Amino acid sequence: MDLKALHYFTEVVNAGGFAKACHAAFVTQPALSKAIRLLEEELDMVLLERGKRGSQIRLTEAGQVVYRHAATLLEGRQLMITELDHLRNLSGGLLKLGLAPLGSAELFAPVIAKFRQLHPNVELQLLVRGGIEQTVALHKDEIELATGIIDFDDEFDGIRVRNDSMVVVLPSAHVLASKSILQLSELNLLAQVMFEPEYALYELVLEACAKAGFKPTNITRVSHADFGIALVAAGTGVMILPKIIAERYRVGAVVNIPLASEDLRWELSLFWRKQKHLSFAAQAMIALIKQHLSQLESET
Repeated sequence: MDLKALHYFTEVVNAGGFAKACHAAFVTQPALSKAIRLLEEELDMVLLERGKRGSQIRLTEAGQVVYRHAATLLEGRQLMITELDHLRNLSGGLLKLGLAPLGSAELFAPVIAKFRQLHPNVELQLLVRGGIEQTVALHKDEIELATGIIDFDDEFDGIRVRNDSMVVVLPSAHVLASKSILQLSELNLLAQVMFEPEYALYELVLEACAKAGFKPTNITRVSHADFGIALVAAGTGVMILPKIIAERYRVGAVVNIPLASEDLRWELSLFWRKQKHLSFAAQAMIALIKQHLSQLESET
């Protein structure tokens, strides 16, 4: 059923006749009459009792039913348009963003603050999860955008936010602490502080160690970089970290030695499912991150 016909019908009823309804509906009287006639033919019922020319029209019993439901349908349509406008103009809506535990504070906090400033009426849900958990959450529609270490493919698309070199965090008194650069093979037989397996960095380090010809055996697992560095300072082991993270949580009792490994780098990305239609809020966040990265590039 054509909503335009229902709109014309309610205008005729509200105006009390066809002549006045023409002005309200911005349509000619013949077109208005035809629309009402086609509506009656479609329903196979008379909706209006038409008196003499110029006299007030009256609703039939069927017309009263149609008028009541038409008003509800038209109101629902207007509410739908209003709500869509809110989403389009970002005066409403919801964005669920998955944040990697490692690096989000350094790289995404400024952008999230800017987003909140620009779009205060968009509800923002931030879920801190490991990289493996985030891909699962994307499939379950628990989040719309994710951050983490991932290879873009037929399923995922995104933006490379940071490509950082790695360093080895060592106690200041360690025998290797005076070196200007370290080979990964030099960490063989050393105790390591590593992240929990749900962190993508855990697998990256294991794979890089395997390529270097060894497997870490004496591992202490942590969930937070600052605690890991504290353990290194206390002599628990050494820790491989992205340079930006190691510098952020650096303490006086440790040193950060660059790692000579092009195979092991920290590439943090913002990513999403290719086949998933992104909300206006998600598109705005992507645009803001691109703008932020462009500004950082111009400053360097």
